[in-house]
Amino acid sequence: MIRELATIQTIADDYLEVSTELKTGCGSCAQQNTCGAGVISKAFSDRRATFRVNRPAGEFSVGEQVELLLPEQMLTQASLLIYGLPLIALFVMAVLSQSLLGFSEGVTIIAAFTAFIGSFWALKQWFKRRDIQVSQFLKVQQLL
Repeated sequence: MIRELATIQTIADDYLEVSTELKTGCGSCAQQNTCGAGVISKAFSDRRATFRVNRPAGEFSVGEQVELLLPEQMLTQASLLIYGLPLIALFVMAVLSQSLLGFSEGVTIIAAFTAFIGSFWALKQWFKRRDIQVSQFLKVQQLL
């Protein structure tokens, strides 16, 4: 399970609105003060994500910290889709444009990148529609 701390912002009958701090990979490296990525991550360190999760049984209060649990398999599947599908779309369109349709090299490149960008847009729309289902995989656990 992937664990993340969140703070309750709003409480409703069937959901909790929680907020988590978005973290970067930088922070523990010895070079964080001289590295460009470390300096940039400090500049944007106060970024937060707010979203809704199903409310479990129990008593909650605004400002209380809870632990969000997400199965690793869910993250792995989403990562494969987000990184793999656009690359597959790029290569398939390049092969189709060049081999089957006989387009010139310039048109093939434009068509391949259009498929690449279009797949990101399609994934964004698909994930928007599935947002409720994704939040259902998150489990809320009260801290003791």
